[in-house]
Amino acid sequence: MSFNINETKQRMQSSFESLEKDFTGLRTGRASVNMLEPVVVEVYGSKMPLNQVGTVSTPEARLLTVQVWDASQTKAVEKAIREAGLGLNPQAEGTLIRVPVPELSTERRAELVKVAGKYAEASRVAIRNIRRDGMDNVKKLEKDKQITEDDAKRHSDEVQKATDEFIKKIDDLLSKKEADVMKV
Repeated sequence: MSFNINETKQRMQSSFESLEKDFTGLRTGRASVNMLEPVVVEVYGSKMPLNQVGTVSTPEARLLTVQVWDASQTKAVEKAIREAGLGLNPQAEGTLIRVPVPELSTERRAELVKVAGKYAEASRVAIRNIRRDGMDNVKKLEKDKQITEDDAKRHSDEVQKATDEFIKKIDDLLSKKEADVMKV
């Protein structure tokens, strides 16, 4: 058995991609189809993601529209958007639901920056946990005499370098998101 740095990097990349996905759900004042991703609609006796009952689009910078495929489900979709805790107030017109995106207040922007910071910190912790797993793996291989002391040192350096790279990517992404949220 040998050590594979690519496995560690892949786990770190997955953690980073999860953060990117979390950030797309944070509102910046501009309409984005990703804003409605957390919305779950109760239809046909079960809960379904919004994108499985209609098409979400952004015809304008401050407007989302949802084209509901089944007219009988329009009220359920409208209710789900209203109750999703996103601060949005949908208006139905037939099978088309218009969702105006209100301007963010300064207080709300500050709250979103804090939330983004929490997401980033959770991602940093995940990266450090992956680093610890990688380092433990290297130490175990060295202890079991499967790799030399020099190889163990080289692998440990690789793990640390990957960790530093991903922490920097997280910090850069956070800075970009904070600037995006605070932009008026």
